[in-house]
Amino acid sequence: MTPVTLIAAGLAAEKKSAEVTDWAARIGWLVGLALFVALVYWLMREGWKWRGTLQGDLPELPAVPDDPGPARLSMSGRYHGSTTAGQWLDRIVAHGLGTRSRVELTLTDAGLDVVRPGATDFFVPREALREAVLGKGIAGKVLTEGGLLVVTWAHGERLIDSGFRSDHAAEHTDWVDAINSMINKTETEGAR
Repeated sequence: MTPVTLIAAGLAAEKKSAEVTDWAARIGWLVGLALFVALVYWLMREGWKWRGTLQGDLPELPAVPDDPGPARLSMSGRYHGSTTAGQWLDRIVAHGLGTRSRVELTLTDAGLDVVRPGATDFFVPREALREAVLGKGIAGKVLTEGGLLVVTWAHGERLIDSGFRSDHAAEHTDWVDAINSMINKTETEGAR
């Protein structure tokens, strides 16, 4: 072996990690970090409940009528939440509208039936529908342009935007056309 190799081997043999001698300090840091994470989680949860309290004036969600009629369209996908219309960051959490979930949407002549496994189902009557558009984001969820079906509807004195994403995004344009034609037909019938 050459002298350089011997020196390198000697240095490598000397390198080893230092013994951990202060276990109490390390455990103290870990406990402190765990308490900090728990505090942040608790504050987020309290903020969510406070937002729900502020939105307590929102009436109960309509139930599905006994005979909604035949399905015009149906789709499965994801429900991404509801916001105050036109304000895509103002999430509505009252009555479970802020809970993201899987969704089964059915459009009938009576309105829009929103079935959410594990969350509160709701129904949007035909008269409450205001508009359907293709959007790219709602309440913390941003997708590609046109990747989100946003349905605007009236509930009480408030206009609400609800965001849905189909498992097959090509269906979104059919939904926009069907809902908007249904709204236009309702307005035409109401003008007579």
